[in-house]
Amino acid sequence: MLPSPRTAAQWPPATSGSSPRGHRPLRVLLTTDWWEPVVNGVVASVATLRRELIALGCDVRVLTLSQGIRSRSEPGVYRMGSVSAALFYDRARIGMPGSRRVLRDIVRWQPDVVHSQCEFSTHVWARRIARTVGVPLVHTYHTIYEDYTHYYSPSRTVGRKVVSTFSRRVLSGADAVIAPTAKVATLLDGYGVTEPVHVVPTGLDLQRFRPARTEAERQDAVALRDGLGITAEQKVLISVCRLAKEKNLDEVLDMVAAAGREDTVLVLVGDGPYREELEKRAVSLGITDRVLFTGVVDPAEVQRWYRMGDVFVSASRSETQGLTFIEALACGLPLLCYRDPSIASVVLEGRTGWQIEGAEEFAARLETLLEDPSLQAEMSAAAVSHAVATCGASEFGRAVLDVYGSTLQRSGPQIITRQAVAA
Repeated sequence: MLPSPRTAAQWPPATSGSSPRGHRPLRVLLTTDWWEPVVNGVVASVATLRRELIALGCDVRVLTLSQGIRSRSEPGVYRMGSVSAALFYDRARIGMPGSRRVLRDIVRWQPDVVHSQCEFSTHVWARRIARTVGVPLVHTYHTIYEDYTHYYSPSRTVGRKVVSTFSRRVLSGADAVIAPTAKVATLLDGYGVTEPVHVVPTGLDLQRFRPARTEAERQDAVALRDGLGITAEQKVLISVCRLAKEKNLDEVLDMVAAAGREDTVLVLVGDGPYREELEKRAVSLGITDRVLFTGVVDPAEVQRWYRMGDVFVSASRSETQGLTFIEALACGLPLLCYRDPSIASVVLEGRTGWQIEGAEEFAARLETLLEDPSLQAEMSAAAVSHAVATCGASEFGRAVLDVYGSTLQRSGPQIITRQAVAA
């Protein structure tokens, strides 16, 4: 039986991040193996949470990995020395033994909550700090590891068993777990995770992710298309993601080829280790003139690329929260995506897009959409309205703060006991 997510009615949302240790802002330490300048869903989620918690009055610091072996600090961010783990996963890093100075500084700061965002290097430090200071450990489970078995196991079945055991062990030390979607919460329940699970979708900055409003923004979208050699008559199918095997982009290419629409161009925004394979597949399918690779784009400007599109497409089944799906929605793009429980609340059938199964259904839905401009405009408006109603970043920040509040209240006596023992 899954624990029900807490709502504002069950736990009144704080108007500011007040601390249980006196009249000062709530101190929150966020720990993550991934941080800027890396671009991925975890970084986007943690950066959004940090910004929203600060807006709610919290004092927030981030503990992450340096891009080299030396530990260093900057305002609000501690970077621990690390070495490359790219052999296992592109751009991944493994933390070295923690800098005593950094850890001592964090302990002196006395966080009220430690919120871990990754399961590896920084999670070890998160547990250690939470135990030392005597505060709750909250963990957000971002990644569906069983969809990545091709990196570490020849067998999906064996890989799932490994993931199940690993997840139970990692989460056993947490006072609360945040799942970005009900799909993730259901997975954790299936793994035998017994810690309280709260479903809290990641929010977006809707001032940034929105359709073009000004003439300058509309002309910018036109200029991006022109720069790629896309004509005014062509329709742009856009996908924004890391070009990795688990994103299933080869099936997107297959569907685009099978649809046979010469008036469409698929634009793949991003880069990654699977790019060469995708380029070869485009050649074999005879659609190289209708598949364009942008390479890495500035994450601060990714909204510009959504705005040049007409339809967002994806065949990924490895999403925990489908953050790029939500970004596309907020920018007014109808969605054509493979059926997956993680996006059930994002893709409203026939209103904001369609969930599909296979090339035939993809071609039929694409035809319906592109041949009816009024329907496309209607679905674009519905996409924006749905994003505004459900995907705001401020709601995300308040919901996470509610989790902190309920966890602090529930863990209070335990924290006092641990502090007394430590003393």
